Amino acid sequence: MMRWILWIVAGLAVLVLIVAIVGAMLPKAHTASRTARVAMPPEALYALLADVDRYQSWRPDVKSLQRQPDRDGKPAWIEDVGGMKIPLHFERMERPAVLVSRIDEAGLAFGGTWTYQIAPAQGGSDLTITENGEVFNVIFRFMSRFVFGHHATMDGFIKHLQARAGK
Repeated sequence: MMRWILWIVAGLAVLVLIVAIVGAMLPKAHTASRTARVAMPPEALYALLADVDRYQSWRPDVKSLQRQPDRDGKPAWIEDVGGMKIPLHFERMERPAVLVSRIDEAGLAFGGTWTYQIAPAQGGSDLTITENGEVFNVIFRFMSRFVFGHHATMDGFIKHLQARAGK
């Protein structure tokens, strides 16, 4: 019996080592993008995205949100999503077409920006979210590339946004 346990532990150790090696070979930086139609005019969509104080009302993945002092007159906050506390701030706000949020990545396994581009479209707006991200931890890099994918967070965000917009 003890022999089987040793084989299982050794197998798991080899698996973790392979994941770490493959993760280390992947680039830290990536770009991912999604475009979706949202049933809101650009000004209303921009206002919703810029109002971080209301995120919990339409984003069920945000367990808590703590506002921080504004940076250069732009909102800063900490989101608790999936048990991770993620500090963010808007570094660019150009009403009604562009928002850029940045993760303050100190101590996190990942960082980067989301650029929200809003364009008028029939029945509302076309929203393009572009993630320019970096994944620092090699295990997390492997997981984000091969297990849950770089688009997973964007897809969930868009799903909640479209539900809020009534689409």
